[in-house]
Amino acid sequence: MSADAPNRPAILAVDDEPTVLAAVARDLRRGFGEQYRILRAGSGGEALEMLEELRRRGDQLALVIADQRMPGMEGTELLTKARGIYPDAKRVLLTAYADTQAAIAAINEVSLDYYLLKPWDPPEEFLFPVVADLLTAWDAGAALLSGGVRVIGHRFSKESHVLRDFLARNRVPGRWLDVERDSEARELLTIADVPEDRLPVVLLEDGSVLERPTVLELAERLGVSSRPASDHYDLVIVGGGPAGLAAAVYGASEGLRTVMVESEAPGGQAGQSSRIENYLGFPAGIAGADLARRATSQARRLGAELLTVSDAKALRVEGAGRVLELSGGLELSANTVLIASGISYRRMPAPGFDEYTGAGIYYGSAMTEARSCTDQHVVVIGGANSAGQAAVYFSGYAGQVSMVVRADGLAKSMSHYLIEQIGALDNVEVLTRTEVVAAIGESQHLSALRLRNAADGSEREISVDVCFVFIGALPRTEWLDGVVARDERGFVLSGADVPKQGWPLQREPHPLETSVPGVFVAGDVRSRSIKRVASAVGEGSMAVSLIHEYLAQG
Repeated sequence: MSADAPNRPAILAVDDEPTVLAAVARDLRRGFGEQYRILRAGSGGEALEMLEELRRRGDQLALVIADQRMPGMEGTELLTKARGIYPDAKRVLLTAYADTQAAIAAINEVSLDYYLLKPWDPPEEFLFPVVADLLTAWDAGAALLSGGVRVIGHRFSKESHVLRDFLARNRVPGRWLDVERDSEARELLTIADVPEDRLPVVLLEDGSVLERPTVLELAERLGVSSRPASDHYDLVIVGGGPAGLAAAVYGASEGLRTVMVESEAPGGQAGQSSRIENYLGFPAGIAGADLARRATSQARRLGAELLTVSDAKALRVEGAGRVLELSGGLELSANTVLIASGISYRRMPAPGFDEYTGAGIYYGSAMTEARSCTDQHVVVIGGANSAGQAAVYFSGYAGQVSMVVRADGLAKSMSHYLIEQIGALDNVEVLTRTEVVAAIGESQHLSALRLRNAADGSEREISVDVCFVFIGALPRTEWLDGVVARDERGFVLSGADVPKQGWPLQREPHPLETSVPGVFVAGDVRSRSIKRVASAVGEGSMAVSLIHEYLAQG
């Protein structure tokens, strides 16, 4: 193993051809050697030995880049085994043009992050940008796991889950310590002189201790929640999902004074997706949290303000101005408003679900729980893409994943690529024509679900460790009551769908314009929208163009 300083994360290059391996290592060292150790292995077997040694020593591994055609062990097989040792390391396959099909197949089979065609000259154009992007994503994840903020609590505590989820979704570096499993947690509680009945506890980097804090209290101490820099803007965006983030990027880049208000964390529902596979330009897919991180950084760099942990409470029309009332008594005045508040998952009406929400039952993928699901039985309720993505993601941690689907199959509600992935996973079962009729708990957390077979009406109970629910969505539009026209389900009407009665102007509403001139809508919250990330991004950027047109009309 290399004699490089051991405190830096490692990059491992693997190729059986010495000249090619030397060239790969040389280019990686030239581009990234100051921050990462560059290690080399001449075969899959040698590489696995090195990875095991790194793991025993507690060293970090950022990336494995392996050639596909190696005798004894192909690159895809090596990367599959490497994932078991370092699940968070990025994986890149080196291929010749003739092996492109194998590389594409590996994207699904081993969760490949990228594949590179040989040769990659010049590396500044074909190698360095790809590796730099992957390392940036890896570094962001590593920082989250090694950060100084520590949350101590019980795994199946609703309050603990809310705090953990807030930190993770807002990309705040922090560690979770289970008081029942981690001796360090108990030692820290003793040092801080905090009794267990005051959990959850948050230990901040400045040494202060927060006992049973609310999300708002924690956000204020961390500086995540901030007051607006101004009381008037050209554009106020309500919602930080793909539509809102796209509008923030385009609005700020085109000179509009822009602020985005988000109640939870940038990314919306898409930000909770384990992997978005069909978004243009990401052949290996992209994690929703990673997409949200990139978009948030881009919007801020271009000058948009982002206010999180702020709820929209009401909208007022005052002449040519639009006033947004926020939680905490804040108000924002604007020339235009974009409603991109998205949707939230529908709650399960069955007995027990409200009681155990946050204590074994979660809405959305709740990726903060993934590591805790190791070797456990996870149930995913739902048959659409978000449920399928969650099942695939949790299959990498759980011993068994059971999908409970009311329909007689997945084809009507799920993309073909996801159905194929699920079918290839040995530890995922799909229970069709089945519904959950009750959640059963033990020691204040979920322990079992009662299932009903739609074919014969029979019921049975199954033991469950964790359950994730994806059963459709409802729009977040209660705050628009009496102001903006909505359809019978609460989705916002726009353009040609706006009722003629009550429209105050002689011109027709712009596309994406609501029943209130100067108030636009984009993304999943819009009536008759296409529920896809790409369409939400398109609508967010299109809305900014229409807002310019509205402002130009005076």
